[in-house]
Amino acid sequence: MSDDRFDAVFIGAGPGGYIGAIKAAQLGLRTACVEMRGTLGGTCLNVGCIPSKALLQSSHLYHEADVEFARHGINAANLSVDLKTMMARKDQVVADLTTGIAGLFKKNKVEYIPGRGRIAGPGQVHVALSAGGERTLTAENTIIATGSDVMGLPGVEIDEKTILSSTGALSLSKVPKHLVVIGGGYIGLEMGSVWGRLGAKITVVEFLDRITPGMDGELSRHLQRSLTKQGMEFRLGTKVTAAKKVQGGLQLSLEPASGGDSETLKADVALVAIGRKPFTDGLGLAEAGVTMDARGFIPVDGDYQTNVTGIFAIGDVLPDRPMLAHKAEEEGVVLAEKLAGHTAEVNYDAIPGVCYTWPEVATVGKSEEQLKEAGRAYNKGRFSFAANSRARSSGDSEGGFVKLLADKETDRLLGAHIIGADAGTMIAELVLALEMGASSEDIALTCHAHPTLNEAVKEAALAVTGKPLNS
Repeated sequence: MSDDRFDAVFIGAGPGGYIGAIKAAQLGLRTACVEMRGTLGGTCLNVGCIPSKALLQSSHLYHEADVEFARHGINAANLSVDLKTMMARKDQVVADLTTGIAGLFKKNKVEYIPGRGRIAGPGQVHVALSAGGERTLTAENTIIATGSDVMGLPGVEIDEKTILSSTGALSLSKVPKHLVVIGGGYIGLEMGSVWGRLGAKITVVEFLDRITPGMDGELSRHLQRSLTKQGMEFRLGTKVTAAKKVQGGLQLSLEPASGGDSETLKADVALVAIGRKPFTDGLGLAEAGVTMDARGFIPVDGDYQTNVTGIFAIGDVLPDRPMLAHKAEEEGVVLAEKLAGHTAEVNYDAIPGVCYTWPEVATVGKSEEQLKEAGRAYNKGRFSFAANSRARSSGDSEGGFVKLLADKETDRLLGAHIIGADAGTMIAELVLALEMGASSEDIALTCHAHPTLNEAVKEAALAVTGKPLNS
């Protein structure tokens, strides 16, 4: 077989691309993965999920030492932040994980090709090699897994110095006095949490009348209340129309989203976090006849195949699906299974979402608003962490709760929502329950270790039928 002939060529080595490539190789397909970044792991590992979580952990520890330790009888005087060391630790975490993927490629016999890939014709992928030169691959199946990029805002030009994307917000050289976060979604709130804990004043400007749109409304309200207690300020129903650099920072022009008089807001730096867009430029998709919608997303069929035979797409480039690393991974695995002739599918109703603020917020399945809109009759069980012994002993009980939604007739779990410490870990039990078609009774009858935060899940399940034991 020619060295340039492959059963599957993945363009992009983010979570969807690298996981899909590994799975395809494990299933016996000769597989290559083309990546132009220079390091593996995509946005998630390099400038997204991983570095942000490293900084969230570091800033959380500082905040605990500064604010919470005294409640436990621990005196931590003269605290200071060594931002250079904090950033170095973040960078090392990223380096270790991206290097690890290269090892996984070698172990599983995936050929890693550093360079920019472009579809050159039916079954042909042209690569402008990072080291110089060109290479043309013959691919039985070509998979677009190029992920997403930062979405800009008209009138606000990102320079990564005073007007930042999430990438720039991960690498500030000093703690700003005032950071304005444009956008009240997960990314903005997480990065706002990092710099707020380290001493910055945080103002969140959100176009809608609520933060975290799409999240269950009750969780969203409680999250905003908690973040407000931590010092964040929120300007809801407000849009940023322009940003002007002035001495000492920025001057932002704000207007009511519904229309009205303009006002100005001064800040040291601003973070643009209004969402992300599919990265599909320069891939030769239009020339190859691949259909894209007006926003650049790539529609696919049930097998992730585009309108062109042999060209597939997964991850953030797909329309009307959450832009989540773990969702992309599942699609990569399922596509690899399909290419190898197996039957597989992704259950999009069982994809969890987590906002890694503190408290964390984790959800899976339907929200109350979605069930009401669909006219679906349901029962609700809710249990507060204030009545959970582990949360009380850890000091993490304030304001948090578990809420379960179950079909009124069958008791089958429809949605689960948690706000509290380690919600992102706790949600896994409920994702499994949803995937397996479990009822609230199934969860309630499952023995949970004591004392653990997960006992709140059991109690919420009991509360679906109005019979919790500890409240």
